[in-house]
Amino acid sequence: MGSSVRELAGATPATRDRYVDLLRVASLGTVVLGHWLMAAVTSDGVGNLLAVVPGLQLLTWVLQIMPVFFFVGGFSHALSYRSLLRKRPGGSTDSVYAAFLRARLQRLLRPTMVFVLVWGAAALIVQLLGGGGGLTGVTLRLVTQPLWFIGIYLAMVAFTPPLLKLHGRYGWGAFAALAGAAAAVDVLRFAAGVPYLEFLNFAFVWLAVHQLGFLGADGRIRRPVLLAGGGLAAAAALVALGPYPLSMVGMPGERISNMAPPTLALLCHGIWLVGAVELLRAPGSRLVARPRVWRTVVAANGIAMTAFLWHLTAMLGVYGAMLALDVPLPEPATGAWWAQVPVRIAVAAGVTAALVAVFRTFERRAPVVPGRGAGSAPVAALGVTLTLLGVLGLSMVGYGGLLEGHTALLIAVRVSAPAAVAMALGGWLLVERAGR
Repeated sequence: MGSSVRELAGATPATRDRYVDLLRVASLGTVVLGHWLMAAVTSDGVGNLLAVVPGLQLLTWVLQIMPVFFFVGGFSHALSYRSLLRKRPGGSTDSVYAAFLRARLQRLLRPTMVFVLVWGAAALIVQLLGGGGGLTGVTLRLVTQPLWFIGIYLAMVAFTPPLLKLHGRYGWGAFAALAGAAAAVDVLRFAAGVPYLEFLNFAFVWLAVHQLGFLGADGRIRRPVLLAGGGLAAAAALVALGPYPLSMVGMPGERISNMAPPTLALLCHGIWLVGAVELLRAPGSRLVARPRVWRTVVAANGIAMTAFLWHLTAMLGVYGAMLALDVPLPEPATGAWWAQVPVRIAVAAGVTAALVAVFRTFERRAPVVPGRGAGSAPVAALGVTLTLLGVLGLSMVGYGGLLEGHTALLIAVRVSAPAAVAMALGGWLLVERAGR
C-alpha cells in the first residue's frame, strides 16, 4: 500500500491540478465528520443534534460542503471526456460516451454495488431471524440514505457530454440558464403554489453547480470574490426574507427543506462555497505541492468512496455496541454528551478504517479505452438511468421491512428495496457492457 501510493504520487504529471484532488478528499471527509457529529442517538432512537440545538444550524453554511464535491465532479468530468475524445482515432461519439460513462462510474459503482449486496444480505438474514427492531431497524433504514448523493452524481456524469457542449458554446450563459431555471421553479412553487415542480430542482440546482466545475476547468472563474460574496449575500437574503430555512441540510419534521428537493437558497450556498474554495486555490495548491501532503491525498482518494459508503455503518455500529454493553448514552448536547464526542468519533473512524481494509479492493479502477464501434450509447444511457433510479429508490426505501414488502414513492412510482436493487444492478451491468 505504502509503496504503491508513493509510486502513484511520484508519477503524477506536472500538469495535474492537485488542488482539485485535495478538494475532493476534504469535501467527502467533511461530510463524514458532519454525519458523525450530527447523530444524536439515545436509547429511545436516533435524532439530529441540529434539531436539539437550533443555533448550530448556522454551521451548515460552512459544513454543508457537498456542492464543492459536485463542483469538483464537473471539473474532472470535463477533463476526462475531452481526454477520451482526443484518444478515439476513428471512434464514434456513441462509443466515446459509453466508454466515458464506464470510466467515470467504475470506481463509483463497484464499491456501491458491493455495499448494496452486503447490506441486502445482512438485512434479509436479520429479519428472517426475527430482528429488525430498535436501533437495528433504524440502522436498516438509515445506512442507505447517503446513496442519494450517488444517484445525483450519476445524473451529472450522464449529462456531462451535452452540457459540456452547451458550455463550449455559451460559457457562463449555460450556467445562468440552469440557475434561472432553478429560480423559476422556486417562484412557481412558493408564489404560485404549483405542485410537484420542485422536484425539477434536483436536476437544475445540482447541474448548475456541476456547470461551475466546467468553468473552473477552463480557468473562467476569474473573480471568485464576486461568487463568494454574491452567493453568500443572496443566500442570506433568501433565508431572511423568503420561505427558506436556516439549515442547509435537511431537518426532521421541517415543512420546507433546502436539500430535498434543493432550493435556490442551496444553489446560492453552493455558489458562495465555490467562490470560497477558488479564493483559497493559491495557498491550497502550495500545500498539496508538498510531497508528504500529496501522498496523503493520493492515499485518501484511493479509498474515499469506500469510506463514504461505510461510515454510517461504522457510526451506528459504535452506538449499537455501546447499547449492548450498557455504556451510558447521555442526553444530546449536554456536557457529558460533548465529552463523549471525541471518543465516539475516534472509534467510528477506527471501525471505518477496518471496513475500508475489507472492501477497498473494489474501488480499484481498470483502464478504459474508447472503442471504435457505434450504437453503445443508448445501452449506456439506459444503464445509467436504471442505476440512478435504483440507487435513489434504495436511498428512500432502505432495507427495513424487507419481508413486509415496504415501499417508498420514487417520483410517481412506489418502489421496494428488492426492485431498487434489481434496477441498480441491471443498470450497472448495462453500463459495463456498453463501455467495453
